[in-house]
Amino acid sequence: MKKALFIQYLIWHFYDVPMEIITGWKNFLVFTFNYFSIDILISTFFSHWHKYFLRYGKTVSPSWYFEVFVFNMMSRIIGMMLRIFLIMFGIISELFVFFFGIAFLAFWLLLPLVLFFSFLYGLRTMAII
Repeated sequence: MKKALFIQYLIWHFYDVPMEIITGWKNFLVFTFNYFSIDILISTFFSHWHKYFLRYGKTVSPSWYFEVFVFNMMSRIIGMMLRIFLIMFGIISELFVFFFGIAFLAFWLLLPLVLFFSFLYGLRTMAII
């Protein structure tokens, strides 16, 4: 049984395409999350930056222990500061993708109304109605 063309259009416009938009939107959200590796950055938050660290070794020099301790702490602080920046930038990017997806889906669902009222406005400005 063949459905009317208008019914097919309504199913396509209000069911099929929004499901595809939501699927693509989800893929963009997952991509952004994985691109910035937010979960890995959080799990390695207090780690050394690029694994730059010194070993204490077998020497018994207090000055060497102090030097190693300060270097390792600085490496961790630098890593933490850069990870904070990357996590914040990743979350801002996630929010941008999230709100852009909502706006695009709303635009798609409201597009028939916008086109209809634009058509009526055009007819009014031409003084046909």
